[in-house]
Amino acid sequence: MLPVTKTTKRAFSGDLSPARKRRRCVDVVPSSVSPPPESVVDGGVDLLDLIPDDLVVSILCKLGSSSRCPADFINVLMTCKRLNGLAMNPLVLSKLSPRAIAVKAHNWSENSHRFLKRCVDAGSLEASYTLGMIRFYCLQNRGNGASLMAKAAISSHAPALYSLAVIQFNGSGGSKNDKDLRAGVALCARAAFLGHVDALRELGHCLQDGYGVPQNVSEGRRFLVQANARELAAVLSSGVQDRPTWLTLAQPPPAPNHGQGCPLLSDFGCNVPAPETHPANKFLAEWFAVRGGDYPGDGLRLCSHAGCGRPETRKHEFRRCSVCGVVNYCSRACQALDWKLRHKMDCVPVERWPDEVEGGEGNVQIDGNGNGDNVLLPMS
Repeated sequence: MLPVTKTTKRAFSGDLSPARKRRRCVDVVPSSVSPPPESVVDGGVDLLDLIPDDLVVSILCKLGSSSRCPADFINVLMTCKRLNGLAMNPLVLSKLSPRAIAVKAHNWSENSHRFLKRCVDAGSLEASYTLGMIRFYCLQNRGNGASLMAKAAISSHAPALYSLAVIQFNGSGGSKNDKDLRAGVALCARAAFLGHVDALRELGHCLQDGYGVPQNVSEGRRFLVQANARELAAVLSSGVQDRPTWLTLAQPPPAPNHGQGCPLLSDFGCNVPAPETHPANKFLAEWFAVRGGDYPGDGLRLCSHAGCGRPETRKHEFRRCSVCGVVNYCSRACQALDWKLRHKMDCVPVERWPDEVEGGEGNVQIDGNGNGDNVLLPMS
């Protein structure tokens, strides 16, 4: 008879594998984790290499949209190869501020032209507007320049809408018969709705004078007052230094035959500092200053408002002051700004200026008769 062997029962733990000894756990780096960068192995830690690309692109978008000059963006491109590549991402280029793409006229080259075109292809509205202005007025590529501005205007870019309105009012790039006053008023109305002060002032003058739209004096005055109020509010909210100084400045003494009243009710607005000029307009002014002084050549003139820079595309395209006949403007908005900043002190009546120029486009007619004749009424 065989001896009975006594066995000890074990509680079932759910593990069907045979029992084995416990081993000490050893930390093993998973194969999915990338090895540390060389800088970390060498003893230093480069935190930039540890940041994902999408996060770096997001940071660069914020930096580009808040850049105060092109150097802010150029410094990023020169930092390292990785930032140079990520900074040229289409998302970053589409967010660049107007100041970041503010090309200087004396630095204009094929490379700068190519960079602006790359920003346009990335979807930058500011680049579309800036390059459109340069091609239309400086490079005399009228069709392509207008197309670029229209591309920005379709996406509700207020300066582009207003610039197209000026082109329609003057028939720029064509003949006098190419003027489309109704289209200009419609574009001004859209830009004014988006808060563009110059477009709002231009629309007020059109309604007040019956220029391209049925005359409505009261409605026109309402738009002019609204433009003056917006201009004052923009300056007050911008934190301009020495605010009490210019707030207490007296208005310039009125020229002969010009009344003086409440600044908010005038055609030229309050006595506040001039608004900042858009980089595209700065480029135009510098371009013609470098290449021929104050005149673009062939008897053409620049707009007398220093912050505009637009040139005539044909002789006698711009309207002249009906009092002195010395200055000329591409729009009533430019006249209003130049009047309060400079011309009100210099405007002196000249009795025989209409006889000095022959063959003009109706330069002795009174503006506001709806036929687009090129004379500006004196400001009140």
